[in-house]
Amino acid sequence: MEVQQSLWEFMAQQSDKLLSQTLAHIGLTCISLLIAVVIGLPLGIWIAQRNKAAWLVLGIAGVLQTIPSIALLGFMIPLLGIGALPAITALFLYALLPIIRNTYTGIRGVNPAVTESARGMGMSRWQVLFNVELPLAMPVILAGIRTATVINVGVATLAAYIAAGGLGEFIFGGIALNNSNMILAGAIPAALLAIFFDLLLSLVQKANVRKMRKVSLVLPILLLLLSSFYIFPYADAKMLGGFTPEFMGREDGYLGLKSKYQLNMPTVVISDAVMYKAAYEKKIDVISGYSTDGRLKAYNLITLEDDKSIFPPYYASPLVRKDVLTKYPELEAAINLLSGKINDSIMTDLNYRVDYLKQSPEKVAQDFILANDLYKKSKNGNKGVIRLGSKIFAEQYILINIYKALIEGNTELKVETKTGLGGTKICFDALTNNEIDMYPEYTGTGLLVILKPTKNDLAALSGSREKVFNYVQKGFDEQYNLQWLKPIGFNNAYALMMRKEQAQSLNIRTITDLKDYVSTDNHRH
Repeated sequence: MEVQQSLWEFMAQQSDKLLSQTLAHIGLTCISLLIAVVIGLPLGIWIAQRNKAAWLVLGIAGVLQTIPSIALLGFMIPLLGIGALPAITALFLYALLPIIRNTYTGIRGVNPAVTESARGMGMSRWQVLFNVELPLAMPVILAGIRTATVINVGVATLAAYIAAGGLGEFIFGGIALNNSNMILAGAIPAALLAIFFDLLLSLVQKANVRKMRKVSLVLPILLLLLSSFYIFPYADAKMLGGFTPEFMGREDGYLGLKSKYQLNMPTVVISDAVMYKAAYEKKIDVISGYSTDGRLKAYNLITLEDDKSIFPPYYASPLVRKDVLTKYPELEAAINLLSGKINDSIMTDLNYRVDYLKQSPEKVAQDFILANDLYKKSKNGNKGVIRLGSKIFAEQYILINIYKALIEGNTELKVETKTGLGGTKICFDALTNNEIDMYPEYTGTGLLVILKPTKNDLAALSGSREKVFNYVQKGFDEQYNLQWLKPIGFNNAYALMMRKEQAQSLNIRTITDLKDYVSTDNHRH
């Protein structure tokens, strides 16, 4: 067995990347905060003098604050693409409410007798604002900026989902790879940044009125300086790869591309939910797709030939708790009705219908069941409840709906579905913690992400689907009391994909062709 690496060893090993991602995180936070201050402060001042406008502006800012951050990023992608711009825009919108509200509250809270005295001394409206109201309101305004900063440090971790960098790369990579050291390597610096900024601003907030004028000059300069820490990675790269967090850390992923192909290209981490569209829109050039993904056809991408075979074929198969199979023996037969019924081309077509034609996974699953004579009316049984989980992509949603129909039509069991559980670690932990009873998994993921075999064990399996299936079946049974049932029938493996016209124009057909092109391009620079 390999010796478990400690958190500090991992952080020391990744120190260069950790530093660059921390700086990017600071930069992202401060750019968005600076824009929010520049817009939110004047807006707060304006509504403090216009009561009728106040409820409308604060209402809109409040609604923006209630939108879940991942959803807000999702709304931004069709409008602004991926990368820095949508991330900064989303963070700016989150920071607006506390800044506007506290500016409004701070100015409205200034004693009217003080402002009247100032006007009585002959001060103009602007002089009263800058010399009296703002200095007196500054502690309250700074409290709003402080709140916005802490919110933004947390929300900025999600920027990694849309290839904008930051400490989220470590967090999402760790979740995808079942690596707690990686999660903590991103989460600890993010938490420390939030504490540091909060402490710094609390000290500034306590300054007396005289010092507040200096603060109002120094704070924007400091934010501007910290904003310069953010540089969008590889903005001028000729060939940019966009890979999922899981792909980046797997031997049958980017690690294999580097060791077996010596492929050394600039990369950004990106969620598989937006990666295909980003390639289609020419934001990135090479992506880590799945061989059965319908978006391959939808976005006119082609798969590069894996001429050194680093992407071994793996089975997709239901992974079930053994105690549930013991309690309800009829469950296995119902689930196995799907075995051998879906090959690669069928799965690709089903995915295409959901991903591109925007049909619901329930409808696609129902059509498939009817077309394959698998439909049986639900028995509405009350013998027990089976909880089915899924990861957060179309293929899993489709499979879960097929299994739901098969179980309810062929047994007296009811089904609850818990879809969109995120990556491998979340689904697997839900299974082992008795929060779900089954989810569709892939033998390669089970092998490399969960079991993590030694290099000698991997070499012995030599990319054979049957050997891998037998190995994970035995390992999961012994270590976790989980059962892999019969494979569904389609092959699920990683694949490198490019835009068809780009690959053809550059004469890139294989991964070796890509490596040669990238190497030539690197030498030119």
